[in-house]
Amino acid sequence: MSFSSEVKEELAMQTGKSRHCRLAELAALICYAGKLRVEEGNITLSMETENVLVKEKYQHILGLLFGIEAEEKLSGEVLLSVLESMKIWDKSKGSFSDMTCVDGMLIQQSCCKRAFIRGAFLASGSMSNPNKAYHFEIVCDTIAKAKQLQSVMSSFEVEAKIITRKKHEVVYVKEGSYIVDLLNVMEAHVALMNLENVRIMKEMRNSVNRQVNCETANISKTVNAAVRQVEDIAYIREKAGLESLPDNLREIAILRLEYPDAALKELGQFLSPPVGKSGVNHRLRKISMIAKEMGLKRMEEKNT
Repeated sequence: MSFSSEVKEELAMQTGKSRHCRLAELAALICYAGKLRVEEGNITLSMETENVLVKEKYQHILGLLFGIEAEEKLSGEVLLSVLESMKIWDKSKGSFSDMTCVDGMLIQQSCCKRAFIRGAFLASGSMSNPNKAYHFEIVCDTIAKAKQLQSVMSSFEVEAKIITRKKHEVVYVKEGSYIVDLLNVMEAHVALMNLENVRIMKEMRNSVNRQVNCETANISKTVNAAVRQVEDIAYIREKAGLESLPDNLREIAILRLEYPDAALKELGQFLSPPVGKSGVNHRLRKISMIAKEMGLKRMEEKNT
């Protein structure tokens, strides 16, 4: 089972305790997966989805709110009663309102917004496996619907973006922390913990990799510096002899040749009296400058 399916399975078990929350979730299910049709002069409503969980959740909420038994299609007075509760049918005017978005009156409270997002995700959402990538999305058939969903998410301080994909508008989130927040908002607490475990493991691996890379870079830098120092000392020995160096420089030069892999601090401990890392580095830099000057002088002599 995919991670997305696991999330939906958990959400299918979550139903608001209050009537207004149940209405908000039902409104989302109808808005994102419902289809109103006119058949033989009658208006019918059905769930246009292959997801059994969505159909079961829809029928469960209908049962809780209206005492309606499981039916594939709703029609007649029963349907009008449901649509009136969804603010889609105005009985007094005998007219339908736009089904493009859920009526704002149904999602005013924070708990209702949670139920609305849960219903929208169940009906039209998906998530990537967090081991591969962080990606949460809900597909909308209109830009108005996408902007409404984006606005509801932002009320929980989740920054969702909208992108057009073929003929649909997709509200998506790629930031791991925001996806964790959304799972919490929808009350998918088991999925939340699983995602957090993945995030912790990823952060630990990234931290270890950064540390290893840093240490590798430092080792490489140290080795390269030591190689250059040995080359400079060898050049001086060949051209002028180490006896040409002052006592303090000759002493560190001999130690560097004897211990080419030793760290600067370690080299300093071999001196008498011991010298700190910065002192050893200062002496070796002087030796490099002498080698460089000798090389430049030799080139000048050749040119003349």
